[in-house]
Amino acid sequence: MLKRFYPDVYMDSAYEIDYEGLYEKGYQGIIFDIDNTLVPHGAPADVRSIELFKRLKAIGYKSLLLSNNKEPRVKSFSEKVGTRYIYKANKPFPKSYRKAMELMGTTVETTLFVGDQLFTDVWGAKKIGILTYLVKPINPKEEIQIVLKRYLERIVLFFYLRNERKCNTK
Repeated sequence: MLKRFYPDVYMDSAYEIDYEGLYEKGYQGIIFDIDNTLVPHGAPADVRSIELFKRLKAIGYKSLLLSNNKEPRVKSFSEKVGTRYIYKANKPFPKSYRKAMELMGTTVETTLFVGDQLFTDVWGAKKIGILTYLVKPINPKEEIQIVLKRYLERIVLFFYLRNERKCNTK
């Protein structure tokens, strides 16, 4: 039952992913969450996030920001990093993930998702079959509703990591 929430890959940071290697494997589009995935919650785009999107574009990727946040937040970040966006995405519902792929011209097989939350980001992408990267939150300071979800996430991650260790020792 918990496996539906398991990410395909769990990493420390969105900035450590081997995007070049994934592109060589055929991935062409990346959907990103913003808050606590690319920058601390509510923070503007910084030099590191701007450089990441320049790098992705140079590799050949199409990208899109998918956020449950309101348009002013998402639009301002999007303008700084130079990519498209969908705001009030209603993650984890699949509709916005499909719309993101449609806007990028990618498919389930050629798209990956990068986010910091299991019950919105990862679960939504997994529902439609997108490769999921869960990253550790950048900053522990979060809104109360997210803090409450993090307690449940810890339970899921405990079993995910235990399962990963079993698979790696076989």
